[in-house]
Amino acid sequence: MTQQSFSPREGVTIAYHKTQGTQPGVMFMGGFMSDMSGTKATFFEEQCKKRGQAYLRFDYTGHGVSSGKFTEGNIGSWLQDALDVFDELTQGPQIVVGSSMGGWLSLLLTLQRAERVAGLVCLAPAPDFTEDIYHLEFDDAARAQLAEKGIVHRPSDYGDPYPLTRQLFEDGRKHLLLKDEIGIRCPVRLIHGKQDPDVPWQKSGQILEKLASQDAKTVWIEDGDHRLSRDQDLALIDGVIEELSEKARGA
Repeated sequence: MTQQSFSPREGVTIAYHKTQGTQPGVMFMGGFMSDMSGTKATFFEEQCKKRGQAYLRFDYTGHGVSSGKFTEGNIGSWLQDALDVFDELTQGPQIVVGSSMGGWLSLLLTLQRAERVAGLVCLAPAPDFTEDIYHLEFDDAARAQLAEKGIVHRPSDYGDPYPLTRQLFEDGRKHLLLKDEIGIRCPVRLIHGKQDPDVPWQKSGQILEKLASQDAKTVWIEDGDHRLSRDQDLALIDGVIEELSEKARGA
């Protein structure tokens, strides 16, 4: 499948890979500073191809090969990217799979597109992570630097330090989910490793308590880390995608 792109808004180009197939389709939403060439995004694509199931992966603006600068993006702009992709490039019911920050964005997207999201799979989901970082991880010096310079670089185990901007935190406060009920009613599966060093596994328990859905469950991976990219993790997640796909078909 060759890479394609489209321009949903002036000055914006979003790159994607789309596989045609049966419904429900699967749409994958990656994490903070990740891209659509990652292990999970490509593995689920291959699995969907084997099943003849439609699949879509894409890069948010400022990520991968899409246009824009990472430091100019925020939760609201990346959510708009996802909504544009969902509206323009998918048809019919979808199983939305969101990883880490993509878990936050997938929850937000599902709230806005409830009529077409047939199931939601959140992998180490990180809703409200900007508030967690600001209040629980930053010290006074980091908060002062953010206020004065507009950016703080946070060390990462996955590569270069993360550039965290003041506007990322300010925008994040407009999209917080865990203070009130989350009015999602489709089937939801929250998959989280209990050895996750980046997003505490208890976060998925907090989400579960807030969800309106009567078909929402947590799936704990006792020795799983944040990436959930080992063979056994991928197989488990793919099984959950299959389960929700069958539900959507009424099987």
